[in-house]
Amino acid sequence: MSETDSFLDEVAEEVRRDKLYGYARKYGWIAVLAVVLLVGGAAYLEWSKARTEAEAQARGDAMIAALNIDSASERAAALAEVVEEAGAAKAIIELRRAAVLAEAGDKTAALAVLDELAGSADVEPLYQELAKLKAVIMRGPDMDQPQRMAVLDALANPGAPFRTIALEQRAVALLDAGDKDGALEQLRGLLQEPGVSDAMRNRTEQLIIALGGDLPDA
Repeated sequence: MSETDSFLDEVAEEVRRDKLYGYARKYGWIAVLAVVLLVGGAAYLEWSKARTEAEAQARGDAMIAALNIDSASERAAALAEVVEEAGAAKAIIELRRAAVLAEAGDKTAALAVLDELAGSADVEPLYQELAKLKAVIMRGPDMDQPQRMAVLDALANPGAPFRTIALEQRAVALLDAGDKDGALEQLRGLLQEPGVSDAMRNRTEQLIIALGGDLPDA
């Protein structure tokens, strides 16, 4: 290679180096910013995760402390305070609070909690249906019979999460209305339902026998 060619290569390399340094000076801040954002974002995610876990732990501790109170009325009041900061666990705590209020003898307040849950668009459908089921059971024969049956029919739709319990409650509602034959038919049908627990099956069979009915063929 001639000295002229070498000189030209060196000049070309120097030009490329100058261009690279120029780009670095002009756009280098973008790379620095990208690194800062990446590191900062990772740090924020870790902080947010730790904060969420700490809040969940605090809510769990507060709920356990509330449930350990001996007085049912004081227990319900303590759970009401936990609900205010419960976030996604609100529905679960409210269901528990309704049970505690019922235990304390305040059926009206318990039903108010359940009705609010059942009608809240912010509550997951599973908890809405559970609240409806608990409310209709708690009201029992005090509830308007057609309305009671309508609610239970909706809860007993095929594929519904509490279908078998709703079917059992339909039989109870028919008995409360004096329809013994209808109740027996409902109970026999319940025994044919898939997914019926052993406890419910035994309870249903005992009730059929107590009502003087015949058990369906196995």
